[in-house]
Amino acid sequence: MLYISDLTKNYGSVTAVNHLTLHIPEGDLFGFVGPNGAGKTTTIRIVCGLLKASGGAVRIGGTNAAVGSRKMKRLIGYVPDFFGVYDNLKVREYMEMYGSMYGMSYRDIAKLTDDLLELVNLTDKKEVYVDTLSRGMKQRLCVARAMLHNPKLLFLDEPNSGLDPRARVEMKELLKNLRSMGKTIVISSHILSELSEMCNSIGIMNRGRLVAAGRIEDIMHELSGGTRIHIHIASGTEPAIRMLKEQAGVKVESVRENELIITYGGTDEEICALIGRMIQNEIVLTGFHREEGSLESLFMQLTGGAQ
Repeated sequence: MLYISDLTKNYGSVTAVNHLTLHIPEGDLFGFVGPNGAGKTTTIRIVCGLLKASGGAVRIGGTNAAVGSRKMKRLIGYVPDFFGVYDNLKVREYMEMYGSMYGMSYRDIAKLTDDLLELVNLTDKKEVYVDTLSRGMKQRLCVARAMLHNPKLLFLDEPNSGLDPRARVEMKELLKNLRSMGKTIVISSHILSELSEMCNSIGIMNRGRLVAAGRIEDIMHELSGGTRIHIHIASGTEPAIRMLKEQAGVKVESVRENELIITYGGTDEEICALIGRMIQNEIVLTGFHREEGSLESLFMQLTGGAQ
């Protein structure tokens, strides 16, 4: 869906985005993370046509139109990290104003406004003034507005910033619903735990460069040299340790009372086979589980703990 090739943005002698190349498949819910100043927002604004790149190319689907062109902008919905002020404008009027910018008919705007307000759970706020809405409601309204022209690609820059816990849950459910509708979504956020729950893939930027991209599990597997597995043993870990050290690709990371933590570079099928061999060797297991990848630990490892 989104193809970014060798994208660069310079501000004098400072390079904000350094030869970024990235592909986000159609239907992905992609998390864009990195320390402050890493280049995330700059990248998003370039793709959305709000900034001019110093070099590189951007393509959305089969569209090769110039970045920032009318044709390209019709493919993109953008939810910035601030809402703006709309005094004396009702929710319905707000949607009408943006629909008119895309040359939509009043009938189409009215129909889509009803559908989108229902999607973001704001149907009862249609005749309410925008500036009286809570921050969470404004964020959901901004998503509805960004969807008005039915874009293929939706960008959200820090969508949960400043929201209370309930509003964050509502936003998370909304984004999952949009993905189920086939939308490709890119989220820039500092709330890493929420990204790991929502996103099926991520990209981590640091100092203008993309340092990792893909599924969290795949990146963790590559960095650690395998999958971390916790193995619980009924009694006595020594026989298990001796047996595991003889297995190719297995590294015993730590030994606790009746528990071993190993790293194994094998596939899921090979992990199952390894556990089977332990049972065949009369090692009594009381349980085992794969260690879930932590986006926080991955972020710290790849950015050196920068914030």
